[in-house]
Amino acid sequence: MNIVVIGLGSMGKRRIRLLKQYIGREVDNKCAWNIIGVDSNAERCRESSTLYDIATYASLNNALKTETIDCAVISTSPHTHATIIRECLQHKLHVFTELNLISDGYEDNIALSKKKEKVLFLSSTFMYRKEMQYIKEKVQTSQFKGLYRYHIGQYLPEWHPWENYKNFFAGRKDTNGCREIFAIELPWLTDTFGEIVAVHSLHRKVSDLKIDYDDSYHVLVEHASGVMGNLSVDIVTPKAGRELEIWAEGFYLGWKGTPDTLTEFDNSTGSTKNISLYEQVEHKEGYNQFIVENAYYDELVNFIHSVQQKEQPRYSFEQDSKILAWIDEIEK
Repeated sequence: MNIVVIGLGSMGKRRIRLLKQYIGREVDNKCAWNIIGVDSNAERCRESSTLYDIATYASLNNALKTETIDCAVISTSPHTHATIIRECLQHKLHVFTELNLISDGYEDNIALSKKKEKVLFLSSTFMYRKEMQYIKEKVQTSQFKGLYRYHIGQYLPEWHPWENYKNFFAGRKDTNGCREIFAIELPWLTDTFGEIVAVHSLHRKVSDLKIDYDDSYHVLVEHASGVMGNLSVDIVTPKAGRELEIWAEGFYLGWKGTPDTLTEFDNSTGSTKNISLYEQVEHKEGYNQFIVENAYYDELVNFIHSVQQKEQPRYSFEQDSKILAWIDEIEK
C-alpha cells in the first residue's frame, strides 16, 4: 500500500512517524508499504526526506507522475482541504483528512467519494482516546441524565511556538482557534451524550491578541438525551489543559486532560478513585502532556482498516457537517 502525506508541517510529520510505527508492527509481510511526502515548501520536503527516508515532491501531480499511490493523508491547513480532497478523489485515492473546520465542498466530495468508491475519512482524534471511550461506556450503561462542566483552553501563541500565530490557520477568522477546539470536542461529546438539540452562547474578545474573532466562549449545550452541559472554550489562558466534571445523583467522573487524571466516584467508599486505562502512553517531547500519540495512531489504523474493508470509520463527513453547523450557531 502506497500512502502520500500531503503537508509536511508538524501534523504531517506526526502522521508519517505513526504510519512508520504501524508498518513496523504490521504482521502481514505480503503487503508492501511505502510512504511519500508532498509539500510546496522545499525546506519541509528536504527535512522530511532526511528524517524519515522517504521520497518527497512539490505537488501531488509530480508525485503521481513517478509513484503509484493508493491513499492520501491530508495534513495541510484546513481552508485548503476541500480542493485537495477533490483532487485526490479524482485520482481514485482513498482520503484521510485532518479537521476541516469549514464545510466547503462537503456535499460534492461526499458524492465524489461514493462515485469513485473510495474511503473519505475524517480525523476526530478524541473519539479514539481511551478516557473518552470509558466515559461513554459509563454514561450510556448508566442511562445518565445529569450534567457536565468542561473547560478547554490554551494561549494561542503557545499552539505553534515556532511560528507567529498570525501565520497559521488558527489565526484566521474562518478556521480560528476556538472553532478548532469546538471541532475537536463536540464530536466525542455528541457521541457520548447524544445529538445536540440547542445551544446558548455568550462570547467576546477579552485579550490583546491580534486576531479578528472572539477568543472566549461560554456555551450551554442541551443534548437529545436530556443531558445539559456547560462548555467553556478560550485561547487566552496561560495554563493549557482540559478540566471536565460529569455528575448526577450517585455518579461522578472527573478528568484533567491527561491519561493519569481520570477519576470516578466510588459509592462504596464515598471517595473518588483513579482510573488507569493505558499500558503505555506515547507522548512526543515538545508537546503538552494532554497530547497523547496513542489516539492519533489508532485513528490511522481505523483508516487503513477501513480501506481494507475490515472496519468502518468511527466518524464521517455527514456527522461533521452537523457539528460544523452547530459551531456556526455558537459563533453567531
